[in-house]
Amino acid sequence: QVQLVESGGGLVQAGGSLRLSCAASGRTFSSRAMGWFRQAPGKEREFVAAISWSGDSTNYADSVKGRFTISRDNAKDTVYLQMNSLKPEDTAVYYCAAHPRPYGATMRDRNEYDYWGQGTLVTVSS
Repeated sequence: QVQLVESGGGLVQAGGSLRLSCAASGRTFSSRAMGWFRQAPGKEREFVAAISWSGDSTNYADSVKGRFTISRDNAKDTVYLQMNSLKPEDTAVYYCAAHPRPYGATMRDRNEYDYWGQGTLVTVSS
């Protein structure tokens, strides 16, 4: 069992930055890949970024590549999403998710993940 709690969301102006955190409970965090997804109103939940258990492998959606950075601290059972140069189209509820394996081929498919947080809202004003 893994419980995930996101934090760090809020209101920011376009061009600004936010850092999301996802704190995990459970003994298997360090052996799991982790992902961030987001869901805007009226849209499907989409992949944002993922990171392997060791942090050596990362994957990003094209829409955020070069602006967002995913990282993790296994000693703190926490995964982060640093978001820079935010745009209004980044507005969404952001979800942290735990993958059942240490890494995956792409880690982009939300159906591969077995635990999810409750989400944190990010609003980017123009």
